[in-house]
Amino acid sequence: MSSKAFIKQIFDRQKQVLSAFPDKESSDDFIDKLFSFLFIPASSRNQPLNEVEKEFDSLKSYLSTLVYDVNHDGNETQQITEQFFKVLPDVYNALLKDAASIAEHDPAATSADEVVVAYPGFYAIAVFRLSHELYKLKVKTLPRLFTEYAHSKTGIDIHPGASIAEGFFIDHGTGIVIGETAVIGNNVKIYQGVTIGALLGSKESQKSKRHPTIQDDVIIYAGATILGGNTVIGTGSTIGGNVWLTSSVPANSFVYQKNEVGVL
Repeated sequence: MSSKAFIKQIFDRQKQVLSAFPDKESSDDFIDKLFSFLFIPASSRNQPLNEVEKEFDSLKSYLSTLVYDVNHDGNETQQITEQFFKVLPDVYNALLKDAASIAEHDPAATSADEVVVAYPGFYAIAVFRLSHELYKLKVKTLPRLFTEYAHSKTGIDIHPGASIAEGFFIDHGTGIVIGETAVIGNNVKIYQGVTIGALLGSKESQKSKRHPTIQDDVIIYAGATILGGNTVIGTGSTIGGNVWLTSSVPANSFVYQKNEVGVL
């Protein structure tokens, strides 16, 4: 293939991508601006209420532009934007509970405010919860761009399709993977390196439940791997570090990897 033909191929491909996807830099910028507006509004701290209201309206317009870049439908875009901002107060309050849970259970945390400002786990949870609302509204691509941006910043990979209840606690967080059809109950605590993933399946299984269910009040320690759509971790269970699970465990179980100590 000649250079001219190759450049033309790239040019045509870029036009297709531009017509189907929002600008990635704008997507990253929006989710950071929204997070800051909700939790770290440094630029608005000393501004009057009407200026904060203007910033809120600006974020609505910003999201509308990104959604339109995906669906190219003005009426649908307006409906999605309005619905997203309608549920935003509920998402915000759920995130405050997440921050409170992290502050309560992490001995290193001095306050929920510190969690909000400094903890990568909270940032990843926040971006997930915001993205999940767009995922439920069937917005293509954009929710994934948001969560992959959070993944790149924190090392925490949460698919926007996952279902995660209130009081979610992530400690350290690096290397956590939570799949699209995972269901996580209330007050679940997860440490670094945990995978809540799928067993190897075919493309035909895409629409089935491929990832585990973690019921309320479960603790999953570092390096544990839990796989499979039929796997259920019962309420109140503790999964020890480096455990590998592909089958269910009943409520209040303690699953651990046996260590053996030998003499050299």
